[in-house]
Amino acid sequence: MLHGVLMAAGNESGPAFEPTMPQAGFLETVAPLIRRRVAPNGGPFTASGTCTYVVGRDRVAVIDPGPDDISHVEALLADLAGEHVEAIVVTHTHRDHSPGARLLAARTGAPIVGCAPHRPARALAAAEVAILDASADRAHAPDRVTAENDTVAGPGWTLVAVETPGHTMNHLAFALPEAQALFSGDHVMAWSTTIVAPPDGAMQAYMASLDKLRGRPETTYWPGHGGPVREPARFVRGLVGHRRQREAAIRARLSAGDARIPEIVAGIYQGIDPRLKGAAALSVLAHLEDLVGRGLVASEGPPTLSGTYAPA
Repeated sequence: MLHGVLMAAGNESGPAFEPTMPQAGFLETVAPLIRRRVAPNGGPFTASGTCTYVVGRDRVAVIDPGPDDISHVEALLADLAGEHVEAIVVTHTHRDHSPGARLLAARTGAPIVGCAPHRPARALAAAEVAILDASADRAHAPDRVTAENDTVAGPGWTLVAVETPGHTMNHLAFALPEAQALFSGDHVMAWSTTIVAPPDGAMQAYMASLDKLRGRPETTYWPGHGGPVREPARFVRGLVGHRRQREAAIRARLSAGDARIPEIVAGIYQGIDPRLKGAAALSVLAHLEDLVGRGLVASEGPPTLSGTYAPA
């Protein structure tokens, strides 16, 4: 997840998101059917931490129990004392979202539902494995995989799966019609742009998923990190515009003579937090994969982090 989209997503009438960052350490009611506890895994890629959501009352669903952190799961169980976990719902298989599902299932017996096991957008070259495959939770094995429009339901609530590949190829969002809300996982977040990093993700799929969300009716998005998006249609338009601007900037650097990803990153991510340079390189690679696939950029062999690129 890279910083820089917030200006692009707002306009002169004000931002479409809440700038206050949710804090870890307590279960907070954020809407009549929705409670949120933030995992204590804050950092440059996770904001204040992974948002775990509880949907409903008494008989509930838990969305994205977070990392392999028993303290977070124990705190969540204490929050829910006297309530029954009907389902553990997972949006995607990154290590800050899905491993906690196994810890929670072991304590509650609730089924793990939602996204499929992890799968890459493309095969990895041997030299890329250590660099590109670090965040995948390959141990995720759900009891039930949900596809488009499949539902998970309890008393007074219904979660409807919305396939949103791109950040990962198995990424799902979940609509909550009773609240006109969408749990958007890492596909749309207010605090930062989403990293689309090969091989987990693919830019073409990510952009198609953004276009898909633009036609939906929800009025609030509850993301995997950071606060809610209150005007999602406008915000998603901003995300699309931001990505098209980034694509144009990459093509301009290639036209100016940059041929490798480190040169492009230095040219268009000036002043970036050094901890995010690796993520920036992966984002550029995702754009280049898409541009090569569309015939707009040429590469020597398949697109890789170490590849050479030029205008087509």
